Parts: sequence; structure tokens; C-alpha cells
Amino acid sequence: MAITDFDPNSVGIASNNIFGLPTTEDNAKLILLPIPWEVTVSYRNGTAKGPEKIVEASYQIDMCDLDAMNYWKEGYFMPEMDKTIIKKNDYLRHCAELIISNLSEGNETCDNNQLQKKLDEINKGGEDLKVWIYSKAMELFSKDKYVALVGGDHSTPLGLMKAAGEHFGDFGILQIDAHADLRKAYEGFTYSHASIMYNVLQEVPQMKKLVQVGIRDFCDEEYDLMQSEPRIKTFFDNHIKAREYEGETWKQICDDIISHLPQQVYISFDIDGLDPKLCKNTGTPVQGGFETEQIQYLFKKVVESGRRIIAFDLNEVSCGEDSQDSIDASVGARILYRMCNLFMKSNENA
Repeated sequence: MAITDFDPNSVGIASNNIFGLPTTEDNAKLILLPIPWEVTVSYRNGTAKGPEKIVEASYQIDMCDLDAMNYWKEGYFMPEMDKTIIKKNDYLRHCAELIISNLSEGNETCDNNQLQKKLDEINKGGEDLKVWIYSKAMELFSKDKYVALVGGDHSTPLGLMKAAGEHFGDFGILQIDAHADLRKAYEGFTYSHASIMYNVLQEVPQMKKLVQVGIRDFCDEEYDLMQSEPRIKTFFDNHIKAREYEGETWKQICDDIISHLPQQVYISFDIDGLDPKLCKNTGTPVQGGFETEQIQYLFKKVVESGRRIIAFDLNEVSCGEDSQDSIDASVGARILYRMCNLFMKSNENA
């Protein structure tokens, strides 16, 4: 049911939903699940507030999108954040900080009974969150809704990926990221933000191809897996830059990236895939990366190729302690809006 009683030229009304739209779960086609979770972040906190800050910034967005006009009329809706998840995140994040501090001092978690119990709690919490998101997504799919996820750290979308695989069948992931996220249980955390793609390879059999773009921070173990696992195709940031320096256009590189994707695509966008000037407060910023226009162009070319985007996530948006001085939420909100529009465009004839 298209939204008809909204003036896109008016001032954003804070009592409305995300982007100032007068949506409810009933009249929206795309549901954006907010997941305020940052239990396993290994450097800087703040990403759990990402969904909240993105919503606050979203009211300042003008609705005209030249790449995908008027798809907002299909309705985008973000439910209220689950207070149980917020409470569990706060408790388990404190536990994780104790474990990480202990590891940084050269100690092993297993040698401390109290910390080992906390680690077990964290891993159980990650499992529970995955199951909750999976169940919620499957419930929404059964109601003929589309589903995306707004994190939170990059561990959060595993449940959605599992649900998307079961609902839509075989698919590939287009990962925009500074990091490979292929570590096995990094720091002992099974569902670490640094382990999301490793876990996808283990737990989502419908995921047939992982295409990574912008990777520039990874360990030897991850590199070995990238080279040995046929389901992975990695476009390293320095290789992309070298191709551009030597005369290739971004269009040519995008065409190459897209050629490795199957017909159905899930997009997983870690904001730190961008140049850090656009996400300076993200948990683990890394020099290099992309302009937003480059990634917008890549997503547009995915849609123009005739591939279908079945679901997506945006994560690791963090505003730091002084959000008034931060561009992160503004960038995140605009990226999210354009991802929603292109997503709806790709599903126009589904």
C-alpha cells in the first residue's frame, strides 16, 4: 500500500518514523530492524547507538533520489529498539571489556574461571541474538515484507543472512568493508564482529559467493582463507587503487566486481569501508577506502545488471562522544536512504 498522504517537500516531523515518513509496520513494505549491539567490538565503543543516531539524522534528508525516484512511497519503517537487547548488550559489553583487557595483558581467558563464565555468557548472548533476528526476519517475510538491518556492530546481520537464505534460496554477498571479517572466534567470541563472514561460510549453506570490496586490514589466517576458499572473491583496496592509477575506470572495476555475483545478492555494508573522513568515529577506522558516490554507483550498477537485492545491512555507524561534531550519522542516514531506494528498485518486478 503506497504512502499517499505525505508531502516530501515539507519539514521532517520527528513524531513520524525514519526519514520523517508516516509509516507503520502495516503500511510499509521494507522493515529496517535496529540492532543496538556492540558486545564484541575490539577497539572503540559507540556503534550500539548507530540506529538511534541514524534516525535522528534521517529527518534532514531530502527525498529526491535521481537514481531511484519516489520509491519511498512503498514505505520504510524502523520499529522501536528492543529494550531487552539494549540491556543485554550493556551487560555483555562490560563482560567483554574485562576479557579483552585480560587478553591484552598476555593472559588466557581459560585460566580464569570467572572470565571463562563471562565468555560463555557472551557466546550464548550472540547465539540468542542471531536466533532472535532470524525469527523476526522470517516472521516479516511471512507477512510479505522486505527486511534490512541497521547495526550495531558487524556481528549483527548473521540471523538475517540465515533467514534470507532460507526464504529466497541461493545468493551471494557483496561486502563493503575495510576488514575481511574472516577470523574464527576472534578473542574467543564466537559471534565477534571480526568473524561475521567466517560464520556465514560455516552456517549459511545458501550463500554461494562472498565478494569482498575495499578490504585493507586483515591477518595472515584470513588471507590464507581468502586464497583457498573458492566461494570468496576479494577485491583488495590497494589492488583497486592500483587499477585506477594504471588507467582503469571505476565502471570497469564495478563491472568486474558484479560479474562474480550470482543473480540474488545480499549487501553487507560496514561503514568503515569508506574513507575515514566520512566515518571518523567508527569502531576501527582504516585509512584508504571509498567515497560514498563510488559505492552508490556500484550499488546502482548491481541493480542495472538485473540482479535482485534480497536484503541488506548497514552497520558500524558510530558518532563518538560528541555527536554534534560528527558527520557519521548524517553519512549513515543518507547511505541507508539510498540503499532503501535502490533495494526497492531492484525488487520492482519481483
